Amino acid sequence: MKVILTYGTFDLFHVGHVRLLERLSKLGDKLIVGLSSDEFNKGKGKSSFFSYEERAEILSSCKFVDLVIPEHTWEQKAADIKKYNVDVFAMGDDWEGRFDSLKSLCDVVYLPRTKSISTSEIKTLIAELKKNDLDKVQKSLNDAIEIIKKLNYSE
Repeated sequence: MKVILTYGTFDLFHVGHVRLLERLSKLGDKLIVGLSSDEFNKGKGKSSFFSYEERAEILSSCKFVDLVIPEHTWEQKAADIKKYNVDVFAMGDDWEGRFDSLKSLCDVVYLPRTKSISTSEIKTLIAELKKNDLDKVQKSLNDAIEIIKKLNYSE
């Protein structure tokens, strides 16, 4: 049995995640996903919209994923490779070269990301939408204040 291992946060699960997991699953017989814990993300200066438990449930329901394990540190990868008898460690190509040190333990592969979609871009768009909504609310409040002032002056 050929075992594949990858890691990630997998927040705001989207088609890019699905396509990556599908490609990873085709590299072998079993796909294990190391999912960044909330505490680990916090240490990286990241925060997730969904909790670890929610993200783990979402990933576990994906037909390409056989096992989800928690990722608590950068350093655990070598131990996980040994523990789960991993044949291929694979990541998106945005991590190219960062895990080459693991080549002594297994094959290391970097796969291209799905173009035109990323969790960071989705979060940016959501933040912009929120800002636009807040700007509209602020404008409405300012308009209301002006109307009230005019009404008060006309009395």
